Amino acid sequence: MSQEHLCISLVPLFNHLELEDQRKIHALMKHQVMVKGEQIFTPASDGQLVIVARGNMKVYQLSSNGREQVLRVVEPGGYEGENQLFGVHNDVLFGEALETTEVCILKQQDFSDLLLTYPQLSLKLLEINAKKSVRTEQQTQFLMMEKVEERLATYLLDLAKASGTNEFSLPMKMKELALFLGTTPETLSRKFKLLEQEQLIQRNKRLVVLLDPAGLEDI
Repeated sequence: MSQEHLCISLVPLFNHLELEDQRKIHALMKHQVMVKGEQIFTPASDGQLVIVARGNMKVYQLSSNGREQVLRVVEPGGYEGENQLFGVHNDVLFGEALETTEVCILKQQDFSDLLLTYPQLSLKLLEINAKKSVRTEQQTQFLMMEKVEERLATYLLDLAKASGTNEFSLPMKMKELALFLGTTPETLSRKFKLLEQEQLIQRNKRLVVLLDPAGLEDI
């Protein structure tokens, strides 16, 4: 995959187009490298689609007391802001680089112009949005689990399924993962140790090996 088409080639919204068409869309995108902790977008940002080419971006909102609630971590090939392409304003979401992160940004007006040339993108975006809505609903159900160890076991099993292997790296540091799972870093650390003591997993910093997936399922 060439550097030139990195962002376009990673995203299902565009990677079905001919190479020459991908080049035209690539030319409309703004490319930025953000450092850890830098905000990539806020509710005050203009309507835009943000594609992560390298690194990781956390998407969060603030609770009534100002505490961060992490909704998801966007990895390379992922994106955020597709609803804004159709004019839906972002009222609550923030995006922040978890490490040095390269993003490609497509402005709403540029996308509107693209639809005149590629009307099929509209249908593709609706399909992608429907799948994302299902994932959001699944996460809501996941956070309703009463016990933290249930959430953690489910999260680890989902990561293994997504990566296709029982050995993988956590995409978030403990602080961000604790926020994502709706707990504290201290509690999360204890739950990791509990799973290790029960010989369900092995963990070395962010590297995790599932020793007994069936046991995790039982939790």
